[in-house]
Amino acid sequence: MSLSIGIVGLPNVGKSTLFNALLQKQQALAANYPFATIEPNVGVVPVPDERLEKLAEITKTEEKMDRLPPLVPATVTFTDIAGIVKGASQGEGLGNKFLSHIREADAIVMVLRAFEDEDVVLTGSGETGEDKETLMTELVLADMQTIEKQAAPKGKVTPAAMKRWQVIERLRAGFDQGKRADSIVIDGEEQEMIKDLCLMTMKPILYAINVDEAELSSVKVEELGSLYSQRIGVNQSQIVIISAKIEAELAEMSQLEQKEYLESLGVTESGLERLIRVGYGTLGLQSFLTAGEKEVRAWTVRKGSSAVEAAGVIHTDFMKKFIKAEVVSLSDFIEQGGWKGSREAGKARQEGRDYVMQDGDVVEFKIGS
Repeated sequence: MSLSIGIVGLPNVGKSTLFNALLQKQQALAANYPFATIEPNVGVVPVPDERLEKLAEITKTEEKMDRLPPLVPATVTFTDIAGIVKGASQGEGLGNKFLSHIREADAIVMVLRAFEDEDVVLTGSGETGEDKETLMTELVLADMQTIEKQAAPKGKVTPAAMKRWQVIERLRAGFDQGKRADSIVIDGEEQEMIKDLCLMTMKPILYAINVDEAELSSVKVEELGSLYSQRIGVNQSQIVIISAKIEAELAEMSQLEQKEYLESLGVTESGLERLIRVGYGTLGLQSFLTAGEKEVRAWTVRKGSSAVEAAGVIHTDFMKKFIKAEVVSLSDFIEQGGWKGSREAGKARQEGRDYVMQDGDVVEFKIGS
């Protein structure tokens, strides 16, 4: 599986600049006027993961290879859509038709403007809390339109269909009061019933606060997170402090130059790394690793996934033909110098289909014919 994130925001808040920086290439048109993005831009970004390089070095040595095996990181799919303005659900600006492009996303990132630049047209209020409420209202109204299209079950109605309709009716009433879907439907079974509706306010929402370059370099990211958490009224764990301009500059640098630049600013992670880390944490995701001559790779699974479910991420047939999983912790794999050393030291464990995967597990699945 791949983490999928939809990027939304008012026009001119830095969405497309951020998107370009995340992809390290100019795939989106970043221009100083509303609606520069008129079609959704989709890009797949590798997840920064230093563990892969360590595993590749070990694999090269263990397998006596003349070069490192290919590195295949986990990925995040970003979708950047046109700026949303107040009244989009009533057709203002470009309307909300582009929201359909992020309905399949796992999470939504709201980019909020917290920088000052007289050369960039201000389209919102300039106050992060108010702009957040404007965007949230438009998401609720878009979800309301989805609910309005639902028809009551007819004919011989099953108990399941009737219960689903009751949930829809409850959503309709809640939306009329301006509530989000995730505050109306909190029962897991009921959430599964309406999963096919892809309601946006049922998704986890993160907030990327696009700050001035000087502000990011002069104040700790944690302090800014606490400040904007209070300003927009959300948990600090949902906030990612970012400077789209700095991310654009980082995109032009080598890895070594990026590290040195970030250190000069007094921060340890790029905005991309913070965004992905928060996204993984919010959605309860983690990675397991495979290492061999063919490739060294990170695979994304949900926390609590079993060994057989993890095998299915590699290939669905692996679930049916699963025999066992050979598992080594990352630290043991590195310390013992690979598979052979781990086996000889008794660090490689044979686990069954119900084994609960841990972040950083190095795994080799045994699959039947």
